[in-house]
Amino acid sequence: MATPITADTNPSSKSTNSNLIYLQDMDEFKRVFSRFDSNGDGKISVNELDNVLSTLGSGVPPDELQRVMDDLDTDHDGFISLHEFAVFCRSDTTDGGATELRDAFNLYDQDKNGLISSAELHLVLNRLGLKCSVEECHNMIKSVDSDGDGNVNFEEFKQMMSNNRVNGGTKRKHERESI
Repeated sequence: MATPITADTNPSSKSTNSNLIYLQDMDEFKRVFSRFDSNGDGKISVNELDNVLSTLGSGVPPDELQRVMDDLDTDHDGFISLHEFAVFCRSDTTDGGATELRDAFNLYDQDKNGLISSAELHLVLNRLGLKCSVEECHNMIKSVDSDGDGNVNFEEFKQMMSNNRVNGGTKRKHERESI
């Protein structure tokens, strides 16, 4: 999920293809951002951040929540703007994004058994407002379940996330070339 802003992904880059990828990523950031920005004012408050995390079943103590806000709110206005949100999502981390990947996996692994089931995926996606059936979730799980156990383990999750970045970029490139 986290990728550094480089000449290839920077909106001021001269490359048309890179700009298209950046704009597609920004559309995705805007959709996710709007889920956090419940009042639609263009910024995420500490209360909105807390509400989303609570909805996802991840209660965060107030002091930790404030630390997250302080880290993301780089202009120190008390809110997270779309720009600050996008910079955070694209930021490179010292562990190459492994912590964020593990956190994302843990968000879906509601029973903390090291596996994401169709029921867990269904629960979390619906909490996020992404309505889908259990059958659709089962099909999503099946598409990445390489060991055939009916669940997604962390290794399968990592593989899926790395394939989505590579295949999504490749697919978009082919779509643009065929236009």
